[in-house]
Amino acid sequence: MNAILTITGSDSAGGAGIQADIKTISRMGGNALSVISTLTMQNSLGIQDFYDIPAEIIERQIEAIADDIPPYVIKIGLFRSRYTLDAIIRCLHKYKPVWVLFSPVVTSSNNDLLMNEELIYKVQEELIPLCSALVIKRRDCEHFHCDKTIVADDSHGQCNELCSTIALLLSQGMSIDEAEKKARYMMPSIENTELSSRCLGLYHDFVAMQEDECKNSNDVNYYAAKLNVSARYLSQITKKVVNQSPKGIIDSTLLCRIKELLQTCKTIQEIAYELEFSSQAHLTNFFKRFTGITPSEYRKIAYL
Repeated sequence: MNAILTITGSDSAGGAGIQADIKTISRMGGNALSVISTLTMQNSLGIQDFYDIPAEIIERQIEAIADDIPPYVIKIGLFRSRYTLDAIIRCLHKYKPVWVLFSPVVTSSNNDLLMNEELIYKVQEELIPLCSALVIKRRDCEHFHCDKTIVADDSHGQCNELCSTIALLLSQGMSIDEAEKKARYMMPSIENTELSSRCLGLYHDFVAMQEDECKNSNDVNYYAAKLNVSARYLSQITKKVVNQSPKGIIDSTLLCRIKELLQTCKTIQEIAYELEFSSQAHLTNFFKRFTGITPSEYRKIAYL
């Protein structure tokens, strides 16, 4: 069985990267070999951080596997340094795979730039000429050009799966055109993991919790801890669902609650105490920061 070597980054959530490559190739009966170029700290909401494997270690990974099991197809994905590019090019010249597919990861699903302009230029000049085909997301097409370019949708994991499926078909003896055509109709649908039911559930739990408690708390960690998630993850969720920070949601809810109470008979001092402001002046400053008027002025308007 002709082996497929995939060189790319990890995806902790399994929607793309090395995990998805192995899953796709193995599911269809292929022989998947792997070399990790970058460790990513990510989940279904996107990448949080990177750790780029040193180029020397990447080259040694390739040599260790290719010396033993020569790859028929090499699929290249995420890498972020010139030194890694040099290592990959040396290995392509040394092992001369029948097919080389390049599926560049220029921007993340959150539109973060993952390759700098200098690296993009070097890839176009030095790696692209060695590639049989370029399998690229529509949004990244402007960065690279190849004699054989296969364009995929921008959905997370879509380009990755298309390229892996083509690699599998090439390893079975198809031409690149045959492989592309068959891959497009045989590819299983990809579940959109950008907004899972867990994310929505946590978002609604957060909203219900802080509306129920509704107090002057700037501590997002308080709510994150009650939900048993990190503050960063909670922030990712609210940004994804409503494009707003947890703090922004807390402030909005608190502001609405103050307005409601200002339409009762309670004094501003009593409202400040109920909502755990340190003083009436503190509440007034908070309210004026968002509305441009004082609570007393708002109360007069509300009663008109």
